[in-house]
Amino acid sequence: MEENTCKPAAPAARETDSPACCTPAPTEGEPCCGSSAEEAPAAGCCCAMSGRTRRRTPEEYQSLLNRLSRIEGQVRGLRGMLEKDAYCPDILFQASAVSKALDSFSKELLAQHIRTCVVDDLEAGKYETVDELVRVIQRLMK
Repeated sequence: MEENTCKPAAPAARETDSPACCTPAPTEGEPCCGSSAEEAPAAGCCCAMSGRTRRRTPEEYQSLLNRLSRIEGQVRGLRGMLEKDAYCPDILFQASAVSKALDSFSKELLAQHIRTCVVDDLEAGKYETVDELVRVIQRLMK
């Protein structure tokens, strides 16, 4: 059985003349995250939790994807250590490295969000974005 997940558009398809940031999410039946209609996920798609999406530049997309790929490798390494009965502290140190890598990913994504989405919204007079940013930061700091 194939898992129903969001599939991002190819990086070349991410360039657009419209504002890059935070467009309304597709309505039901429309593709999510640039995927084709056949691949459109069920309601509740992870990409549209807030009802908005964000088209990233190919550079932003690749940078974030590279970070996630490294994190995936670290997680696979953790699994391998467990399967090989590695010493507990060694596994804990690797788990800590994964956690720090995820934190670093989140910081980079937050910085991109502030530089693009937040600035664009403020320039458009959408000051409620500041309240949203405060909520995001509060939730991340829990």
